[in-house]
Amino acid sequence: MFKYFVFSLAAVSAHNSSAPHDHDHDHDGERPMRIARCGVRDLTEEEFHSHEDDRRAVLRARVGAAATSGATIKVHIHVITNTAGEGALSPEVIEDQIDVLNTAYAMGNWKFVLESTDTTANDAWYTMAPGKPAEKECKTALRKGGAADLNLYAANIGGGLLGWATFPKDYTSAPEMDGVVILTSSFPHGSIEHYDQGDTGTHEVGHWMGLYHTFQGGCRQIGGGDGVDDTPAEKEANYGCPEVVDSCPDSPGNDPVHNFMDYVYDSCMYEFTSGQFSRITDEWSAYRAGK
Repeated sequence: MFKYFVFSLAAVSAHNSSAPHDHDHDHDGERPMRIARCGVRDLTEEEFHSHEDDRRAVLRARVGAAATSGATIKVHIHVITNTAGEGALSPEVIEDQIDVLNTAYAMGNWKFVLESTDTTANDAWYTMAPGKPAEKECKTALRKGGAADLNLYAANIGGGLLGWATFPKDYTSAPEMDGVVILTSSFPHGSIEHYDQGDTGTHEVGHWMGLYHTFQGGCRQIGGGDGVDDTPAEKEANYGCPEVVDSCPDSPGNDPVHNFMDYVYDSCMYEFTSGQFSRITDEWSAYRAGK
């Protein structure tokens, strides 16, 4: 079963006037329209441990095979426009998105290289939503490569969403659905204020490489939390641009408010931990390497 990591952008009335509004203060004192940046259901304890057990079993079966700690990932970008041509992306913007990914993942020795770009005009695909027929039709028609190839779809996705992604393990059961979908205007230099530097892509690629949100499981880290030891417990997602938050005072460390897998503004998310890169290594070695 697919787990879609969905950014729900309440503030973008230009794209979806019916997007939900959640007015609240950000930690930095501003009072913008707050967003519910992800609509994914947290994994249950059973789901989390089932996945962890499966990955460990796969890795045990690869005894003698070297773990893939860093690699060059071919990227296929599929730009979806409507039949009027709206939603096109320039080569410069696409290259800048690749640069954003390379900057974010460099510490883990992961490199992204643009392998291909295509543009398709299709009104239904242009406003695709997760799990709906248009998404399946689009991906089935356009996806390229194997499990180790990143297929990134840019569209004016419906429902006020910023993006979603599939997990590495999902490739086994439905390879045609593997990949990342993001809102065209959240690419670098886009029109979405605070989410226009390309880190929607960074966040969603994190899921595609096996990472959960840093706040999964809350303060008790129910079900194992995000499965990473060096991301402190976090009660819930952080928004805006906070500096110091300690939402779980009974657990060591402050909230990882600058982590790419939280929900802060693009300008305020700028780090992964070594533990997250270790998890990526395990996920990649189990489900993507050589497939």
